[in-house]
Amino acid sequence: MSKALTTFALVAVLSALLMALSLAVARHGYPYGAIGVKRLDGIADAGSFVPLAAVYFFSALLMMILPIRAASIVLTNAADALFWAAIALFATIVGCLVARWAFGQGGVLWALVNWRFLFVAAIVVAHLTMNELRRNVLLRSLFFVVFAAATLACLFWSFAV
Repeated sequence: MSKALTTFALVAVLSALLMALSLAVARHGYPYGAIGVKRLDGIADAGSFVPLAAVYFFSALLMMILPIRAASIVLTNAADALFWAAIALFATIVGCLVARWAFGQGGVLWALVNWRFLFVAAIVVAHLTMNELRRNVLLRSLFFVVFAAATLACLFWSFAV
């Protein structure tokens, strides 16, 4: 957990610094600053967590039914990478929004209230409780169904705002 928090904090600070640099360059009238802001804003979308969550929940579903050796391969080669990608992406979004807030755009922090950020929380909670889910046969069976429903919902539900 502390490694995830440290990673989140470091990525948020680095992206905030890059956004601040881009905003400062744009404020001085250079077009390169606007390009940097546009590129960082391209990442900062809560909707990008829906397909990421679908792939993560599918890998979690596989970990519930596969034998321990195959499940460990899925964990180390898919679920861990997706977990860290979700952490890094969310930290980038937070860092960009904090930099915009520091440059006088006060209302931008309300973007963090978007309900689609619940997908990040779901990925983090599922990843941090995966060992407990694998140990108990009843929980493994129950969360097989939960992860299957979550995968299908992320893939086929419209999630219109």
